[in-house]
Amino acid sequence: MTIEETGSDVEKFSGALKESAGVYGVALNEHDRLRLSDYYSLVVKWNRRLHLVAPCAPAEFATRHVLESLLLLPHLPLRERVVDVGSGAGLPIMPCLLVRPDLEAVLVEASLKKAIFLREAIDQLKLRAQVVVDRFEKTNAPQVKFLTCRALERFQEMLPQLVAWPPIPSTFLLFGGHNLRARLEQLNLPFVSTPIPKSEGRFLFVVNREQ
Repeated sequence: MTIEETGSDVEKFSGALKESAGVYGVALNEHDRLRLSDYYSLVVKWNRRLHLVAPCAPAEFATRHVLESLLLLPHLPLRERVVDVGSGAGLPIMPCLLVRPDLEAVLVEASLKKAIFLREAIDQLKLRAQVVVDRFEKTNAPQVKFLTCRALERFQEMLPQLVAWPPIPSTFLLFGGHNLRARLEQLNLPFVSTPIPKSEGRFLFVVNREQ
């Protein structure tokens, strides 16, 4: 199944947000759903060329990509600045920026083509964000207390560098499964995990690094 940009698909996407938001503990009003639908339309438009996300139905995009991303919101204080590593299609931080305009973000993306999409989306959606085009380990970490990452090449291998990258103290909001759990335990990193609704063996890991 492919993502097709049609009015009916946008309606299906918005309908799935409305139907499933409560399952994820997210409260969305009509304005939020309109903003998120604009983002969905942009991803659909660019996905044909850049393969930002794997093809999926509108309802799956709403739950697996957008509502999952919004699980971050309870962990982000008001007016916080966040760095999102390996942003790709802007996940998970863009949905958060869309419904929480108080937030600001730095999106780190190594792919120039994907970075062009991110900048276009930031401009069109009027988000408080900037894009850094490089691998995170080749850049200086921004002065932030929160880092999120949903997909990163060689995630398990790169995790020690990722955790050591931002200033101390830092809170990491990471998406993954049992392999990520095992890696965090191997590195003796304290964490709290929350099961992701409608998923099998996937979690949001909240990791606090104090030293």
